[in-house]
Amino acid sequence: MASAFAQPFPLAQHTPKTQQPIYGPDLAVRLICPDCRDPNPHIVEEFGSGDLVCGNCGLVLGDRVVDTRSEWRTFANDEGDDPSRVGAASDPLLEGMEQLDTVISFRDGGSGIARELQRAASRSQSSRSERNLLTAFRDIGGWCDQFSLPKTISDIAKQLYKRSDEEKLLRGKPLEAVIAACIFIACRQAHVPRTFREICNLTNVSKKTLGQCYKALEQAFNLTPGSGSGGASIHPSPSTGPENLLVRYCNHLDLPANVQSICGDIIVAARKHGIADGRSPVSIAGGAIYFTCHLLGKAKSARDISSVAGVSEGTIKLVYRLYYTDREKLVKQDWIDDGRAVMSRLPVETASK
Repeated sequence: MASAFAQPFPLAQHTPKTQQPIYGPDLAVRLICPDCRDPNPHIVEEFGSGDLVCGNCGLVLGDRVVDTRSEWRTFANDEGDDPSRVGAASDPLLEGMEQLDTVISFRDGGSGIARELQRAASRSQSSRSERNLLTAFRDIGGWCDQFSLPKTISDIAKQLYKRSDEEKLLRGKPLEAVIAACIFIACRQAHVPRTFREICNLTNVSKKTLGQCYKALEQAFNLTPGSGSGGASIHPSPSTGPENLLVRYCNHLDLPANVQSICGDIIVAARKHGIADGRSPVSIAGGAIYFTCHLLGKAKSARDISSVAGVSEGTIKLVYRLYYTDREKLVKQDWIDDGRAVMSRLPVETASK
């Protein structure tokens, strides 16, 4: 009996050691699912969620998988291009130009080959006109960021500059003056008006030079009111009116919203009666704010308004005197009835100077 049962025991001890597989990280072979233990696993890479999933049982085997394939969408105008990861989206303003740079390393082991390769690359990469265009685009973007202007204005200004450069409209003019004129026109096209003085302070360009460049671009692009532009994306817009300047001026002066609305109505009424005609929009806006603030009891000094509007105190008081003379035509009776406007608040002594 002892010899009959002696034979199976060594077999039972030998079987688990030789046939049972050991599941562990074996990078030299392949990944095996520890749940289904299929010797021929079907591993699926879920790039949408970044997971490695077993196709048989659904067990997640890994996460944070990096997608090394090409992008599934393309930013090109034509379909069928390979949208691989080779940089940012193509810029339509730089069409026909090489938008990828090749940088030669400085390390060449002391043989001097890197210097020769750098010279050859600099000669073959771009011409002088392309470098000037890239420099202008960089300056336009930087100045628009300093002025807190949206990207739409930056794109319009770049398109205007590229067109003027291709047609040689402002040959001989300083680059800063051309860029300033393009930004000024772009602000008008995007209905975000800025005055000549503000553009001059931003770009350090004289008002005379900026006016010359603006007039040349205005005639070339046919930007006179009521006419076509001659371009695909340039549309005529009215000149900067004083109503368009009230929002920024009132915000800088920390005035309530009702001051801006009443001031706009006063400017419209003054234009209807021909009061202060011929004055610049900045002067009218400053004088109207000075008149409205005293009328509503939110008095602001002429010096404060002058620092925001960029005009002298005398100019603001001159427009105020014109408004004060015809105040009966400008102030609505409803404002007086509900107590918002009081005519006696208007300083007579300032109007008489």
